Amino acid sequence: MNRIEVSLLNPEAIQHAEQMMVCAARLTQRGHKVKNLTDFMALYNKGHKATTLETMAALPHPTIQKFAVINAVVVGASRRFLAQITRHQNEVKFMSASLQYSDYSHDSGFVVPYKALEAGPDVVSALLRSCAASMDAYAQAVELGLDNDSAGYTAPQGLRNVLIISATPYQWKHMIGQRICRRNTDETRYVMLRLWELLLAESSALFGAAGPSCMQAKCAEGGMTCGRPLRKTSSPGDIVREDFPLLAGGII
Repeated sequence: MNRIEVSLLNPEAIQHAEQMMVCAARLTQRGHKVKNLTDFMALYNKGHKATTLETMAALPHPTIQKFAVINAVVVGASRRFLAQITRHQNEVKFMSASLQYSDYSHDSGFVVPYKALEAGPDVVSALLRSCAASMDAYAQAVELGLDNDSAGYTAPQGLRNVLIISATPYQWKHMIGQRICRRNTDETRYVMLRLWELLLAESSALFGAAGPSCMQAKCAEGGMTCGRPLRKTSSPGDIVREDFPLLAGGII
């Protein structure tokens, strides 16, 4: 996990998302004032305060947060992360490196789970040997004439991947709220915390309240709660330092 990197590919879309959110909300209240395109463009270009953004983002009308798409890339996360995060399909799109077309015979890398990093170098070495053995079988299958897609069945879940995620601000908030909860796997939490950190730096109004339910009010998991609610005042960096101290420096 200490080699996972994330980046926003079009941070300029966040400013557009803010402008569209305010415009859409105002339109619902001032439609009777819009008689022509000039009137609408005046409404669209009308300025707003930070407090206006925060008020609009807190409204129980998610549609106004869906008029822009923010793209991000995750480099080096595992295919296990891929399997988990792609369960989010509503207004979210993904594009991943493909086991069907890519040949990983001599270009594979593996994610080391956080608890393995905590356990020490012996555990890390054992895990990496197991992953390497799987990819040796993969390479042998390719050499024997098996296609990459079929050989991919031998690849371990820890195989590093590249993933593009495209989502509206509302869905980014939903994914962050769902996936930084302590009931998720460490890698998924870490990746989403780092993405939240980047989004929050671009717009605190849109993403300031993106944390899980325990940070907003109380845990929504009922009897499945982890019993360790996150502090309401915690930033993504605070949570990384508390839960993943070995990765707190990051490489972003």
